[in-house]
Amino acid sequence: MEHTLWITVLVNKLFGGAALTLLHALHIQPASVEYPIPTAVCLEFLVFIFSIVFFLWLKPRIRGDRPGNTQQVMEMLLTNSMGLGVRDLIEDNIGHDGYKYMPLIGAVGLWVLLCNLLGVIPTLASPSAEVTVPLGCAIIVFIYYNYCGIAAHGPFGHVKHFFGPTPAMAILWFPVEVISNLARLLSLTVRLWANMLASELLYGIFLGLTLALMFFAGKLNVAGYVTGVLPIIAPLCLIALHIFEAILQAFVFVILPVVYVAAVVAEQH
Repeated sequence: MEHTLWITVLVNKLFGGAALTLLHALHIQPASVEYPIPTAVCLEFLVFIFSIVFFLWLKPRIRGDRPGNTQQVMEMLLTNSMGLGVRDLIEDNIGHDGYKYMPLIGAVGLWVLLCNLLGVIPTLASPSAEVTVPLGCAIIVFIYYNYCGIAAHGPFGHVKHFFGPTPAMAILWFPVEVISNLARLLSLTVRLWANMLASELLYGIFLGLTLALMFFAGKLNVAGYVTGVLPIIAPLCLIALHIFEAILQAFVFVILPVVYVAAVVAEQH
C-alpha cells in the first residue's frame, strides 16, 4: 500500500479535513498531512459501505420457501454439508447453547473475509495486509471471549482457571496461562497479517515477472506467440490462489474464536 490508491484520495478529499482537525485536537500527528486517513482505513470504509448496501439489498429478498442463489450462498457460510459453517463450528465445539455467540463471531469472520477478498479487485488492496486491521479484529475477539468467560462463570470463576486444575501448581501455572492468553492477540494478528501480506506481495511480484517475460519473449518470433497466453493464465492462477488464501484465513479467524469461547464457557472451567 505504499502507492496512493484512488480510494485513499477520494476518502481524504471528502473527510480528510475533518480527520485532520480531529487529530490535531487530540494532539496526534498523522503520518501524512495530505492523506491523514490511512489507506487501510479507507479500504475498510469501502468494505463497510459495501456491507451495508449488500445486506439492505439482501434482507427483503430472503425467502423461506424459495431461497435465491445469493441467499443460498450466504446460508452456506452458516451451515453446509462439509460442516465448516459458523453455526456448524459453534455447534460442534460449544454445543446447541452456543448460538448466542454466533452474531459476533460470524460478523468478525465475514468482515475478515470481505477485507481479504478486496485485494482481488483491480486498483484496490486487502486492508488485512496492514497490521493494524488484523490487530483490531484480534482485540475484539480477545475482549469478547474473556467477556464470555466472565458472563458464564463470574469474574472470580473466570480468573480461577488461570491457576490451573492443581492447587499445588497454581503459582507456576498462573503466569503461563496469562502469557498464553495474551499471546493469542499476537497469534491472531500475525497469522492473518503475514499471510495476507505475503499473498499481496506474491500476486504483485509474479504478475510483474509474467509481464516482463511477455515483453521479452515478444521480441522473439515463435516464442512470442507461445508465451502470449501467460499474461492471461498466470494472473488467473494468482487470483485463484489469493481467493483461496482469503477464505482460508477468514475460516481460521472463525474457528479460533470458537475454540477460545468454548474453552472459557465450558462447565469444567
